[in-house]
Amino acid sequence: MSETKNVKAEKFAIVDVNGTQIKVTEGLAYELKKVAGAKGSKYSSDKVLLISDGESTIVGKPYITGASVEFTIDSQKKGEKINVFKYKAKARYRRSYGSRAEITRLLVKKIKTSK
Repeated sequence: MSETKNVKAEKFAIVDVNGTQIKVTEGLAYELKKVAGAKGSKYSSDKVLLISDGESTIVGKPYITGASVEFTIDSQKKGEKINVFKYKAKARYRRSYGSRAEITRLLVKKIKTSK
């Protein structure tokens, strides 16, 4: 006999933050491209593409009207350094440079629906 478990589905949303679409869940933190603001300040995005609470799913066209996701800026930092080296054989051409992306860590406080 096969058993079915009662698994409570979590509430999540797919939201567009700063040009990046991510799947977010309340209480978790995510690292994204830099978002303007200081540590501890509030940030909100009303560009919500999808909301699901496990039983029902709301899909936007392209966004859900009246829905928003509230974040708190947890930290502002720089990411890992990426080194780039360009080289052309037999031409004495060598170039080296590096960059560090600025990253914001956002903590999801609340997913609001229009209901």
